[in-house]
Amino acid sequence: MSNDLNELRSSRTRVFRAALWGAVLVALAGYAILVSVEWYSGKGTGEASYSGEADVRSEFSLINHTGRDVTEADFSDRWQLVFFGFTHCPDICPTTLAYMASALDILGERADQVAPLFITVDPARDTVHVMAEYVSAFHPRLIGLTGSEAQVAEAAASFRTWYERAEDKSAPDGYLMAHAGYIYLMGPDGRFEAVFQERGQPPEELAEEIAMRIEKGN
Repeated sequence: MSNDLNELRSSRTRVFRAALWGAVLVALAGYAILVSVEWYSGKGTGEASYSGEADVRSEFSLINHTGRDVTEADFSDRWQLVFFGFTHCPDICPTTLAYMASALDILGERADQVAPLFITVDPARDTVHVMAEYVSAFHPRLIGLTGSEAQVAEAAASFRTWYERAEDKSAPDGYLMAHAGYIYLMGPDGRFEAVFQERGQPPEELAEEIAMRIEKGN
């Protein structure tokens, strides 16, 4: 009976992962179409462009893991590395946060110029206390952000990301949160610079990309 239950949970997890990554692939395909249209309309340059034309912005009013109200203005002196997820996430969130932590370590002193932000999409469970314990397990620089349902929804909308509740009786409290797996790099002025995924490149390359942009900005 125990083996059957474990197999059922494993099957549900596989389905959840497949649905999540399927949505991510659809989003990436849409971006590829947009780039192609720009190319054939004469707007493309043949090089990767991260100019923020998709209207991705860093705009939010949330609560950090120490209980302080913060907005994007509190990080205006640093580059923002932003990831949306939740603490009960079974795999994508912990692996992505560990990946971000590795990149921060590789950056060394340059990490002083980066604000790594983890914004929850599950504020009902991810309270200030929960976020504080969770982010401390990954990196001392990692900043956890939570807030009301409305505040989180507004933050997600400004970054043009998505999330939704997925019912799963085998999960804690009977649900998981489906969400995009993007890591956003935002400039000190809050403008969109680039987007990454944990599986897209090793942390050394992510750190190199961030360091390059920091040096260029300086």
